[in-house]
Amino acid sequence: MKRRVLAVFPRYAPSFGTMEHAFPIAAVKAFMPPQGLLVLAAYLPSEWEVRIVDENVRALTDPDLAWADVVMVTGMHVQRAGISEILHRARASRTLSVLGGPSVSASPEWYGAADIIHLGEIGDATDALIRRLESDVSPGPVQERFVTRDRLDMDRMPVPAYGAIRMADYFIGSVQASSGCPYHCEFCDIPALYGNRARAKSPEHIVAELDAILRSGNPGAVYFVDDNFTANPKSAVALLEALVEWQAARGFPLQFACEASLDVTKRPRVLELMRQACVTTMFCGIETPETEALQLMGKTQNLRTPLLEAVATINSYGIEVVSGIILGLDSDTPDTYRNVVSFVEAAAIPMCTVNMVQALPRTRLYDRLERSGRLTSDPADPTNVRFLLPRDTVVAGWRSVIDALFSPEALYRRYEHQIRTTYRYRRSIPATRARLAPSLLWRGLRMSAGVLWHVGVRADYRRVFWQFVRRVHRQASIEDLLQAATVAHHLIRFAREAVAGRTEHSFYAPAGRALLDPAAG
Repeated sequence: MKRRVLAVFPRYAPSFGTMEHAFPIAAVKAFMPPQGLLVLAAYLPSEWEVRIVDENVRALTDPDLAWADVVMVTGMHVQRAGISEILHRARASRTLSVLGGPSVSASPEWYGAADIIHLGEIGDATDALIRRLESDVSPGPVQERFVTRDRLDMDRMPVPAYGAIRMADYFIGSVQASSGCPYHCEFCDIPALYGNRARAKSPEHIVAELDAILRSGNPGAVYFVDDNFTANPKSAVALLEALVEWQAARGFPLQFACEASLDVTKRPRVLELMRQACVTTMFCGIETPETEALQLMGKTQNLRTPLLEAVATINSYGIEVVSGIILGLDSDTPDTYRNVVSFVEAAAIPMCTVNMVQALPRTRLYDRLERSGRLTSDPADPTNVRFLLPRDTVVAGWRSVIDALFSPEALYRRYEHQIRTTYRYRRSIPATRARLAPSLLWRGLRMSAGVLWHVGVRADYRRVFWQFVRRVHRQASIEDLLQAATVAHHLIRFAREAVAGRTEHSFYAPAGRALLDPAAG
C-alpha cells in the first residue's frame, strides 16, 4: 500500500564543526546533508511518497505532520532534545513515529515516546519494518522494536536520494564509503555500533553517488563521513585510484575531505593518491598531545609517529589537518591546557574541535566510569563525567584553550602557515568547464561578497584579516583566501560564545545541559 513518509532530521546544537556562523557568508542554510535519511528515503518502496525535512534548513510544520502517514526520525546523542520534541509532536498529531539511527541504537531507553524503534543499520529489521508499515500505520499499545541482525551489504545500499534536497542549501556535500573501525579507543562508540571490521562500498558505487550529487547541484566539496576512511587500506587505495580517474574524466569538479587516523602517515601511497584525487582536508582525532593520555585511552595508533611529525607529513601532501581535542581526561594536569595550546600552535592546525570528555553509552569509558560511580546526570555539570581535577579547573582550562587558539591573530597566523607550507603542495588543477560552471562561479561570487562584508567591513577583527591578506595574497588563490576567511569567521565567533558560556562543553553531550556561569569558572 502506498504510504506518505515524513523523514525528519533534528537541528544540530551549535559546535566548532557545524559551521553555522559561516552560513551567511556562504549563503547556505546547513552544513551537510542528512546522509542517513537520504539513504533511507532511497531504500523505501518506490511507490511511497517521501518528504525530507532537515530542521537545519527549515522547521518542521504542523501541515507536514498532517500530511504524513508515518514520521521517521534519526539523529545522534547531541540531537536528543530535538528527537524527543519531534516524537512528542508526532504523538500529539496522532501520527505513527519511527525512530532509528545512532542515538537510539546506543540508548533505546531514552526514547519511550517513539511508537517504533529501529536498532542498528539498514538490514533485515528495515525490511520487516517496511512490511509492518505496508500493512498498518496505526500505533500499537506498546513500543515496537526492530533489531537488525543481518546488515545490508554496503554495495546493496541505494544511491542516496540527493534529488530530495536542495544541494545549494548545504556548505558541503557528503558520501559514505565504509562503515566500522578496527581500533578500540576507550571513548568511541563506533565499534559497538558498526563493528570492528571495516565494510566498504565498491569504487563503482561511490562514483555513481558522486555523479548523483553533481546532478543535484555541485557543492564544490564533498566530505567522506566514514569514521575512518583508511580503516581498510586496500579498499581505500582502490577507491582513491577510482577517484583520481573520475576527477580527470569529469574535469575535477570537487575537492574532498575525510576522516582518518594519524597512522595514515605510514602509507605514503595512500597520501599520494589523496593528493592526486584532490583530498584537501583530513580530520584526525589527535585528542591530546600527552603520551600517557593516549596510552590510557587506547589510542596507540597516534603513538606510531611523533605527533608533530605526523601532521607535517600529512601537510606535505597538500592536506590540511583538522584536529579533535579532548579535555578533562583522567590523566590531565593543570599543565595540560598550556600543552594543548603549544602543540596546536607548533603544528599550525587552524581548525580544532575542543570538547570536554563525554562518556558515550556502549563505550569502554562509559562502563569504566559507571563501575566507579563517576557518571553524573546533574544538569549543572558540563558533561556526564566527574573529572579527577576540580570541575572549575577543567572548565576554566577549556575556556583558556579556546580563548588562546581562536583569537583572530593566532588563528590567522596558523592559516598563514598553511598557505605557505601546505597548500602549495596541492595538485594544480586546470580551469576546466566543470570548475568554471555557472553555479560554482555564482557560489564564489556570493562567498566573495560575504567575506568582504561580514569579515572585511563588519568584523571587529577586520584589521587582522586585511593584514593576513596583504601577507599571503601572492601565494594564495582566491579560493584559499575565501575558504580560510569563511571558516575563521565561524571559529572566532563560536569561540567567543564558548568563552562566554553560551555553548555546550561537548559536541557529544545531549543538547540542553545547563551551562556554567563564566563568572564561576
